Amino acid sequence: MNTTASANMATQHQLDMALVALRQSPALDGSICQMLIRTLGISESALATLLQDGHGITLIDDERWLQVNADPAGDPANNSPGVMKITLGEELLLLCEDPWSAEAMAAQARPAPVHMQLALARPGQLASLQKNLKPKTSTPNLALSKGNVNNSFSVVQFVDQAIVRAYEEGASDIHFETDRRGVGIKYRLDGVMAPGERLDDGRAEEVISRIKVLAQLDITERRRPQDGRIHWQRDGGDSIDLRVSIMPSIFGEDAVLRLLDKAQLRHSEQSMSLDVLGFDANVAAVIRELATRPHGMLLITGPTGSGKTTTVYAALSEANDGLEKIVTIEDPVEYELPGVLQIPVNEQKGLTFATGLRSILRHDPDKILVGEIRDAETAEIAIQSSLTGHLVFTTVHANSLFDVLGRFQHFGIDPFALASALNGVVVQRLLRRLCKHCGTWREPTSNEEKKLISLNLPVPLKLPVAHGCDHCRQTGYRGRFVVAEVHELTDKVRDLIVRKPSMTELKEIIYRDENTRLLMQALNQVAQGSTTLEEVTRVVGLV
Repeated sequence: MNTTASANMATQHQLDMALVALRQSPALDGSICQMLIRTLGISESALATLLQDGHGITLIDDERWLQVNADPAGDPANNSPGVMKITLGEELLLLCEDPWSAEAMAAQARPAPVHMQLALARPGQLASLQKNLKPKTSTPNLALSKGNVNNSFSVVQFVDQAIVRAYEEGASDIHFETDRRGVGIKYRLDGVMAPGERLDDGRAEEVISRIKVLAQLDITERRRPQDGRIHWQRDGGDSIDLRVSIMPSIFGEDAVLRLLDKAQLRHSEQSMSLDVLGFDANVAAVIRELATRPHGMLLITGPTGSGKTTTVYAALSEANDGLEKIVTIEDPVEYELPGVLQIPVNEQKGLTFATGLRSILRHDPDKILVGEIRDAETAEIAIQSSLTGHLVFTTVHANSLFDVLGRFQHFGIDPFALASALNGVVVQRLLRRLCKHCGTWREPTSNEEKKLISLNLPVPLKLPVAHGCDHCRQTGYRGRFVVAEVHELTDKVRDLIVRKPSMTELKEIIYRDENTRLLMQALNQVAQGSTTLEEVTRVVGLV
């Protein structure tokens, strides 16, 4: 073995073992180069010898670094995440954050005039080269950015600018979708999909790999779904977290990034309330009263993307007067609440909603937020918590109060315990708001009149029309607002829940006042010109 490596008490076997451990646990505190030196307890020169002797990988010291030149940014290797094609004298090298990655191997396998040796990047080396090669371009407007981007557009730029645009436009999700031609982006804006940029030059796999690197996922795994997180820092100081889902498809892999702006409530904590979210004053008053009771359960329900989490945060924020201990368990922690202990679920390490909730009860809380009830165990503990003197805020994926009752019945929850625990249920939806710059009115069609009359619903004299203009990205809508029905459980309703009545009987009691129905409230918003009948049909349904 090399004498330098011996002097540093490190062997090739120890190097290989350290590499395996580091690459299987990608949450690195520094570069691979730094971590190898730290883990093995050797000098940089000794690491250079080990890498060269055992792996044929070079490490460029400060003296030789002065002779390094980067190839033009259009080179395919320089469009791969963490890989840069460079020249050192007459040598052609691939400088890599991780020379053992799929990107590095793919870049090395590309045709070249001479064989390219791999080089492990020292801290700051890649960043300095990429800074010099990065073109000074402004971010185009999302509404004008459909179609292919320039071929010289790097994969890093493609992903980074997608996040920037989504953040600036207020998108909730970014979809990277691969197909035969390449990869395209779609943004979820105001609850619907809007087309974005495309990259059609065979770099779809590199785009997904870039996202995996940012989310600290296994870039070599392409056949199984993966989930991760990205903490993204924007120029100017703002930072957001992104929840990442990678899913295999027939053309490779697709990725969905959900933007979680945890600072949103923190920046507006003085004004965040149910009123600000757009709740009707009467509905907000009932939710507020339910959120300040000494014990029991307040449950927010609705489909995915209906604003349940935001509502439960707003209700909890209003109830947070600093006099009580509030603890939350969430997956993920979407917003930061001042003065509240917030616990993120980590199922890989055994911290589930159920196990976390058990521990929370030993932490002397007054109010508890359970991010979502997904299984029978969590439901049972949440019910027992609300029956033993705690006020529990939680959400469940369901379409109506009746679906909620069915879900808890499926979980095997005793009807008497459920009826005793529930203070109230909020059923809500988010509707797109009609653009105030281009919205007009029209008369209802005969088919629309017949449909509304058949459902015993009022027929408005005029209906709003969503036209589309530059202010609303040609959609006719800008922003969203909430509509909700609130069910405060009375003793009569509790009696019905315990004896499991028919659906018809339960609806007769629950909807004794037709104006409380979600559909009626949505149609009132149509009559006021806030949204369209088409939007109500899409989100709520005319049933």
